[in-house]
Amino acid sequence: MELSPLTLNRLANSILGAGPAAGGVAYAVRADDVLSRLAACLAAIGFAVIAIRGYRLGVRCEHATLVIRGYLRTRVIARESITGITDFPAVRWTTHRGRKRWTPITAFMTSTGEISATRLHKERALGKLQRWARP
Repeated sequence: MELSPLTLNRLANSILGAGPAAGGVAYAVRADDVLSRLAACLAAIGFAVIAIRGYRLGVRCEHATLVIRGYLRTRVIARESITGITDFPAVRWTTHRGRKRWTPITAFMTSTGEISATRLHKERALGKLQRWARP
């Protein structure tokens, strides 16, 4: 089961990287020396990666694992390790060594300025995730 934000939210999530990436490209075009151009190009590439990952934020529930895609990393958690899904939203889980961990789900975080349809979609997705995680 694949859970992701609405398309409008996915586009908004990608702006976090797309805007600075465009700025990096514009700076690289106007830069005078090679080092400035190289730094701007590397920054643009990094922000482009964040833009793509922002668009792909979400959760994939597989038979035995939960895959959480965030802005900077993808976390894979064994289903049997999950101890709960909070309303924050976050996944509480325990490592195989017994260490308690907490992984936020940025795709379904809400803010006060959101429209009701977006908030409702995120709440429904979180509810599905909570039902999937029950033993």
